[in-house]
Amino acid sequence: MARRRWTTALLVMCIVFAGCSGGGVGSGGDAAESEASLSNDDAASTARAESTASGSGGDAGSSGGSAQSAGARSDRAIIKTGRIALTVDSFASAREQVGTLARQTGGYVATSSREVRGEGNRTWTVGVVRIRVPSEEYTATHDEITTYGEVRDSSQETNDVTDQLVDIEARLRTLRAERDRLRQLYDEANDTEAVLRVSEQLSEVQTEIERLEARKKSLQGRVAYSTITVELREAPPERETPTPEPGYTDTSLDTAFLASVNGVVTAVEALAVTIAYALPYLLAFGVPLGGLGVVVVRRRR
Repeated sequence: MARRRWTTALLVMCIVFAGCSGGGVGSGGDAAESEASLSNDDAASTARAESTASGSGGDAGSSGGSAQSAGARSDRAIIKTGRIALTVDSFASAREQVGTLARQTGGYVATSSREVRGEGNRTWTVGVVRIRVPSEEYTATHDEITTYGEVRDSSQETNDVTDQLVDIEARLRTLRAERDRLRQLYDEANDTEAVLRVSEQLSEVQTEIERLEARKKSLQGRVAYSTITVELREAPPERETPTPEPGYTDTSLDTAFLASVNGVVTAVEALAVTIAYALPYLLAFGVPLGGLGVVVVRRRR
């Protein structure tokens, strides 16, 4: 009996010990599983962090690219034009000032015209002077010209041709590549028909290249040198107001008497001058005719 009790007790202890061992193993498995789960979460978090960092780096790269693009956009090709209408004291003097200013800034006078207008005995000169100045001198030159007279009207305009120049350059690269390819085909052509066909295409491409190059040069010239058109106009002279003559009753007595005396003197002088002119004719023709008349009268009697 005692041995059986010890055996039973030993079996119970083994079962309990086995249960505890199984529970310990299960707990250890749960801990390992939890640790693995945490590790996976950390890995995922790390991956997300790396992804975020990468995205931030990408955004930084985009920001850098945007900054670079902004820097590139700051160097724009701008055509500047201005127009100023001035009233001046002297057209010739103002025109000389405008031309001198243009040359001092490194520019030149592109065109000039003048016209003399009149009304009655009044005359004045109007005209237009168009100058080209370096773009960096445009604002200072424009402001200086406004001091040469009274500003009647003024306007400024800018035209961004950056996209046009970029498009022209891209088309030129394409056309030049096409030209090189056609030249190679021309050199390799064997029959006359192929040579003529390639030659015609090559001529068309070359013509288009020259047209685009001329357009590009024109735009670049207008960007480099701004245009200012100055309209100069002299102020017309004021009309002369005639002085009204005094009325008959407004004349004083002494003035009237002196005027009459002067009139008599003038009449006597005129008569004397007339006699002086007529006397030689009287002597030359009057005396003989008078003598002849006397003779004729006497004979009749």
